[in-house]
Amino acid sequence: MGDTEFVIEPGRQDVVMVRMFDAPPDVVFRVVTDPELIPRWWGPRLLTTRVDRMEVRPGGQWRYANVDSGGREYYFRGVYHDIVVPERFVRTWQYEGTPEEVALETVTLEAVDGGTRYVAQSVHQSVQARDAIVRADGPRGGRESMDRLAELLTTRP
Repeated sequence: MGDTEFVIEPGRQDVVMVRMFDAPPDVVFRVVTDPELIPRWWGPRLLTTRVDRMEVRPGGQWRYANVDSGGREYYFRGVYHDIVVPERFVRTWQYEGTPEEVALETVTLEAVDGGTRYVAQSVHQSVQARDAIVRADGPRGGRESMDRLAELLTTRP
């Protein structure tokens, strides 16, 4: 249903990612919170994803590993703070390689014309931390994840 859009404004601590999906919010919510389906869409295409932990409830923890072709693992983790099925979840997001940097991510799903408007806002601790993610090409990984999610949703898992 379209491309992934990013709002990255100078001097702000947040990144906003927006994508329209051709599936209703309940289906999108189920797919993005199902640990069996995460490896099929999360992360860049050149990496595989493994879910080590995913407890989708307030206070529940999550931890994923991205694995490159050489077997090197990159870990991401956080804690869920709010879950409103099928409208929203809020969680922390942290790359274990930089444990001092923690972002707060809010994902909202809104029904629009038979599909879903997916909005993820990640608020970082500082403008510098946000800019480091942008320089590391975080938006490319986000865009690839959203493309993969759109492909998965066409199969209605």
